[in-house]
Amino acid sequence: MSLKHFIDIDALDRKALRTIIDAAAAIKRKGRVPKSLGLREGAVLAMIFEKPSTRTRVSFEVAMHQLGGNSVVLDPQDMQLGRGETLADTARSLSRYVDAIMLRTGPHDTLTELAAHASVPVINGLTCRSHPCQVMADVMTFEELKGPIEGRTIAWIGDANNVATSWVHAAARFGCKLKIASPKVFAPSPALLDWAKKEGADVEVGEDPLQAARGADCVVTDVWVSMGDNDEKRRTEALRPFQVNGRVMAQAAKDAIFMHCLPAHRGDEVTAEVIDGPQSAVWDEAENRLHVQKAILAWCLSDDRPAKARRGAKRGASRTKSRGARR
Repeated sequence: MSLKHFIDIDALDRKALRTIIDAAAAIKRKGRVPKSLGLREGAVLAMIFEKPSTRTRVSFEVAMHQLGGNSVVLDPQDMQLGRGETLADTARSLSRYVDAIMLRTGPHDTLTELAAHASVPVINGLTCRSHPCQVMADVMTFEELKGPIEGRTIAWIGDANNVATSWVHAAARFGCKLKIASPKVFAPSPALLDWAKKEGADVEVGEDPLQAARGADCVVTDVWVSMGDNDEKRRTEALRPFQVNGRVMAQAAKDAIFMHCLPAHRGDEVTAEVIDGPQSAVWDEAENRLHVQKAILAWCLSDDRPAKARRGAKRGASRTKSRGARR
């Protein structure tokens, strides 16, 4: 059985992504995890945090618990990884102890290197390149409140950061239109836009937040200064015209919703009247991280082989165990 990592939205096809979204919606609707999605008893998720977190840590811990598994939180400073052990050796060792690894880090290469050497599924909890778990929760939230996302318009306003990158990937895979308004200095990379064009994604990029929001079904933004950024003054000055406020939301569809991955800074990237107003979906969005991550974990750890093949594998494992016991 090949490993099913969850590294990026662009790495999966529409069918796999739709399976995850539909499973997450079913979990939330039923108020419980269906037996078909439950993990094997005692399954363990290792979580490595090189960047601090509130929602990612709590939602993954609760998700594993509600799926019938367990989680262990690892601080790189408490591991040999923080003392010079290679990622490859860390990945190989952890793979002998746990059933999956979730990493929240800075460099995307750190994540891909870990996945390259792990023999268990690896999940992207956030990198400087992308934040796929968040955008999967965003897609779920949109469909929960507005219906199918295909053919609908999403406006991203502000820094075209890691979350925006995952939204570009989502536009290609889910078939929605994405309109991005950002300063040129914080615009999407040419490589990302070239990829979107090749994938047939409907992505527009400009510098006018009012135009981007015009007619949009959903307006999305994120913080101006992220963890690790050391140019706060420059970023704030460049992004000040890209605040999501009542004027911007007035350009969107009358029933448009507003989303933000949190934490939010009222008065900077968004005004209180918007994030605390009737169009805000941020708390549904935050809750849906839990349900989407349950579905991601279940998908990563599921065995898609035909039932006959699974039974054969179990019999083989049982025979091996019996021989070991006799010896």
